[in-house]
Amino acid sequence: MNVTSRTIRVPAATVAGLVAILSLLAMPVAHAATTTTFTVASGGLAISAPASVNLGSASAPGSISAALGQVKVDDTRGALLGSYSASVSSSDFTTGGATAAETIAASSVAYTGGVVTPAGTVVCASPLANAALSATPQAAMNATGATGTNSCTWNPAMTVTLPAAAVAGTYTGTITHSVA
Repeated sequence: MNVTSRTIRVPAATVAGLVAILSLLAMPVAHAATTTTFTVASGGLAISAPASVNLGSASAPGSISAALGQVKVDDTRGALLGSYSASVSSSDFTTGGATAAETIAASSVAYTGGVVTPAGTVVCASPLANAALSATPQAAMNATGATGTNSCTWNPAMTVTLPAAAVAGTYTGTITHSVA
């Protein structure tokens, strides 16, 4: 039996490279973890409405109907599925010396919230349709599902019923919107 042996020569650089690669694979990998934080600041609720509005004129008995102007709630609380409610109230309207004949009661003013336009993630609606106002606040707009920064805007319609006993003059009162 004849046995032949062969020698295979591998260049030293190749062997050294393979040893280096294998030693890297066998080494444990080191990590450095950094816990990182940041804050999304929260704001609040704000409401805006026209500073003044002239609804027009009419003879008594009769009525005056006009839009009040844009009312807007801005929500910058950054809530997750939050809610809020805007309310409305009214003073009596007076002229001259504010005698009984120179006063139109707040209850003679009907408020209709109408269409409420949302911006951002929120569902807005107005429950008031021809609701008599008073000094006691009542819900004018409700918002639900408020997430992040959002807003609700509406332009309420006002109808003032003028009693037959009302004297001529320019009547002034205050309609107040608030939000919570």
